[in-house]
Amino acid sequence: MIRYALTRGALLLLGLFVASALIFVTLRVLPGDVAQVIAGLNATPEQIAAIRERLGLDAPLPVQYVTWVSGILRGDLGSSLLTGASVSSELVQKGQVTIPLGLMSMTIAILIAMPFGVISAMRRGHRDGTLLSVGAQTLAAVPVVWAGMMLVVVFAVWLGWLPAQGFPRSGWADPALAFRSLLLPAITIGVIEGAMLMRFVRSATLQATGQDFVRTAAAKGLTRTQALLRHGLPTVGLSIITVLGLQVAGIIVGSVVIEQLFSLPGIGRMLVADVGARDLPKVQGELLVLTGFVLIVGFAVDLVHRTLDPRQREAE
Repeated sequence: MIRYALTRGALLLLGLFVASALIFVTLRVLPGDVAQVIAGLNATPEQIAAIRERLGLDAPLPVQYVTWVSGILRGDLGSSLLTGASVSSELVQKGQVTIPLGLMSMTIAILIAMPFGVISAMRRGHRDGTLLSVGAQTLAAVPVVWAGMMLVVVFAVWLGWLPAQGFPRSGWADPALAFRSLLLPAITIGVIEGAMLMRFVRSATLQATGQDFVRTAAAKGLTRTQALLRHGLPTVGLSIITVLGLQVAGIIVGSVVIEQLFSLPGIGRMLVADVGARDLPKVQGELLVLTGFVLIVGFAVDLVHRTLDPRQREAE
């Protein structure tokens, strides 16, 4: 297990290195010049060149990349070219919105997918099972922006139960108000992701019901449902852990869109604004943190899966 963890950890570090290089090169290919943005439309070429020299943008790209990576190794993601603010501190501040939003969305998705996916599989061939399956297929195809707007119309405009946009300036100083501000965006993401996860839970449950050990348990006197719950669902859970790790990327993408729609001051909204402003250090830091988060989740899923599944250890 230790050797496996070290191997996966080395691959994680390699993935982060490759991701940093791709992010750095890709951003340099994009059109636009942050020095021109800072100087203004009426700036002379000499003024723009002076700004580029002051910010270190005139240095060769390899030198800029090494400087950036060296800062990362010291825990410094750099500073904004436009405001001078620390990228790390802004990520921590915006993460107080994005991280709770992601956790709430994932919780809602699991609460939807697990029970309804199992019920849909157990009731296959019945009307209620068919309705659940069709509903999951339909919700999975709904664009997250459209779903968010419909939920705003129903729960914010018609019923007035939840706020339509914004996040309290005091942040989590008032937990109830902050939670209410994130609830509707989290439901929007959670319902869509939950519908997609439910389809997999249904498929995995159907596959588990056909396993020999489940049929043997039923032959020994257990009902079909009891055999599935006691012996089949643990194997389904192992597969679902892997899928949940993959869905983290979907939730991050959904958060970028939802934060724009609900005017939430999170990392996704900040990323969109910084790309438009060509604030390269901030964009680099934001993309690297998001990419690193996805890679770390995948690393954790691998370790959990290997710990819980004895078949992998036996195969080694």
